[in-house]
Amino acid sequence: MSGPAETRAETPFRRFWSEFRESRIAVAALVLFTAVVVLAVLAPWITPQNPYDLAQVDVLDGKLPPGSKAFAGYTMWLGSDGAGRDLYSAILYGIRISLTVGFAAGLIALMVGAAVGLVAAYAGGRADALIMRAVDIQLSFPAVLIALVLVAILGRGVDKIIIALVAAQWAYYARTVRATALVESAKEYVEAARCLALSHSRIVFRHVLPNCLAPLIVIGTVQTASAIALESTLSFLGVGLRQTEPSLGVLISNGSEYMMSGRYWISFFPGLALLFMIVSINLVGDQLRDVLNPRLKR
Repeated sequence: MSGPAETRAETPFRRFWSEFRESRIAVAALVLFTAVVVLAVLAPWITPQNPYDLAQVDVLDGKLPPGSKAFAGYTMWLGSDGAGRDLYSAILYGIRISLTVGFAAGLIALMVGAAVGLVAAYAGGRADALIMRAVDIQLSFPAVLIALVLVAILGRGVDKIIIALVAAQWAYYARTVRATALVESAKEYVEAARCLALSHSRIVFRHVLPNCLAPLIVIGTVQTASAIALESTLSFLGVGLRQTEPSLGVLISNGSEYMMSGRYWISFFPGLALLFMIVSINLVGDQLRDVLNPRLKR
């Protein structure tokens, strides 16, 4: 008697969570990423210093090892960088920038790529061929090269980096959506919608697009991690964010010159934070792929 009742009570979210938590590594990665997000959001209230406020940064605190006392009296648990910024504070503020850039670039690239992919799949013919040749040309270049060229043209700043990342990543979404939409467009329910003389926009957005969301969620997760890594790469190379607004890439770059002198903490801790963040997102994305792809059901 309890079996059918439990089956009827099962919701899509419960079924999804039941399958997702089969991987303890993915659950641990989700918990780790959630903790990182919470700490980054609460950074202004749980850090002793605002590293972006030059009035709070003392050069005399520069390159202090972990556990040292700052001249202001608080303890620098992770040490300080060459400019005197508390690394604990700088890392949390840097994570805020990385998450903002990663999620903003991922969301905009998803919307642009999904729109282009849907148009290519639904229109077909020459429009599809033209769009996909543009996508192939885009994907033939490394994303970091495209981002470097655009940042060099547009200049430095968060908004410029987001534009560069969107331009470097939209093609991945377009190809994924186009492939999925082609499969969905050939199914009977789309043919039935066409026979009912429904508008093209209604067919695309009410019938085709919802069935493309599963692969979009998966690739969106992976590309968000890629966007965070790409932003850190640009900042490390000195073409990303300014030194007065240090992201994780800037912090790693600032400490690279001190690695051979024993001051490992300046690069090590920001690099560790970046590693944990990217790996946790990728692990969650891998499990989402297994859960949302019916062909991978065990």
